Amino acid sequence: MGLSEGGQQPNLATENSGRLPLEDLRSFAKVFEQIRQGYVEEVDDRTLLEYAIKGMLQGLDPHSSYLDRRSFDDLQANTTGEFAGLGIEVGIEDDHITVITPMDDTPASRAGLRAGDVILRLSGKSMKGVGLDEAVEWMRGPKGSSVTLTIARKGRKQPFDVTLKRDTVRVRSVRSKVLDEGYGYLRISQFQLDTGADVAEELIKLQKKGALKGLIVDLRNNPGGVLQSSVEVADAFLEEGLVVYTEGRNEAANLSYSAEPGDLTEGAPLVVLINAGSASAAEIVAGALQDHRRAVVMGTDSFGKGSVQTVIPINSERAIKLTTALYYTPNGRSIQAQGITPDIVVERAKITRLKDMQRPTEADLAGHLNNGNGGADRTSEDRAREREEGEHDNWMDRDNQIFEALNVLKGLNLYAHRDRGLRERFARADKQ
Repeated sequence: MGLSEGGQQPNLATENSGRLPLEDLRSFAKVFEQIRQGYVEEVDDRTLLEYAIKGMLQGLDPHSSYLDRRSFDDLQANTTGEFAGLGIEVGIEDDHITVITPMDDTPASRAGLRAGDVILRLSGKSMKGVGLDEAVEWMRGPKGSSVTLTIARKGRKQPFDVTLKRDTVRVRSVRSKVLDEGYGYLRISQFQLDTGADVAEELIKLQKKGALKGLIVDLRNNPGGVLQSSVEVADAFLEEGLVVYTEGRNEAANLSYSAEPGDLTEGAPLVVLINAGSASAAEIVAGALQDHRRAVVMGTDSFGKGSVQTVIPINSERAIKLTTALYYTPNGRSIQAQGITPDIVVERAKITRLKDMQRPTEADLAGHLNNGNGGADRTSEDRAREREEGEHDNWMDRDNQIFEALNVLKGLNLYAHRDRGLRERFARADKQ
């Protein structure tokens, strides 16, 4: 969701708005009265008017909507990354709600829940056949309230109950790790209010483990989020220049955002991974880094959501989410309904490794000469053993797109060293 929060709200009234068409208002009143009097069940006037507002917004585009109290609360939880709940990532397997992973330092992790646990009942209610959104809604609730889960666990003959007390759960949108010596991985799952600061924090952690030779920024299946956060993330990798600009009907919607001096990676090569699930704010980051030739964008075409939604409060409990502008990359590309095309297309695939026939090497031959530099021999058995020992962390098998991105980074790093070495050699020759 390309979301703009805070700041100046657009002026919804225009000088040339004109009068409302009287005949159409009469038609609306007639339809309203027919529903009010003839619908099979009685519906109060306030509810009917609320439905009318929802329909008016839904008719505009897929992203404008009416936010009642529940929807408004959900939106706030998505943008802040905080909600009161149990701290479980869940999915559906064989029509059952199944724990994917308990989040660190949450009621779920403290109670000892494990990945693969099946939630059979929630406070006595069967969870079989329950949709994922509905299950998540049942697990959330007021901080301090209790809920009992009936769990089925592999290796245990009988289900057992676990009672958890809901607490504030903070979902971090950013995580990082080292893939290989000097090569980092940064995963951004969505753009929350604190995502920019979280990216800076994770980059510091990576650099403490050693100088970065390259970094993969994974934006796959990132649905977007807060516009300002996407600007802060792109800014983390740029020294200067335009990041994104927006254009709308109202002057307040025409904005531009630029990077401040300071690349937090000090120019380390970047690969940005995208796919059809990368939308909105994720596309802003990918497009900006691509236009500035700061990163190689890899993967598949992105979703193509190039519009900005502004949340406009109506009262203390309700608001509307209204599309107010389109955004454009630094080179003036509109992403709307087209998306970002990667520099290198890499489809997600399952790679089948073919075992090489174990052929003899020079080191296997009787009477072979020793290495000229004194290094140890590497026979065919030595090489096979080295391959087997390295397979446990081989990204070719686990995620082929990360594997290809890592190879590109290594190639860029090698080329950069070669290019720098040639420049230094020519500089010395000129001095002589």
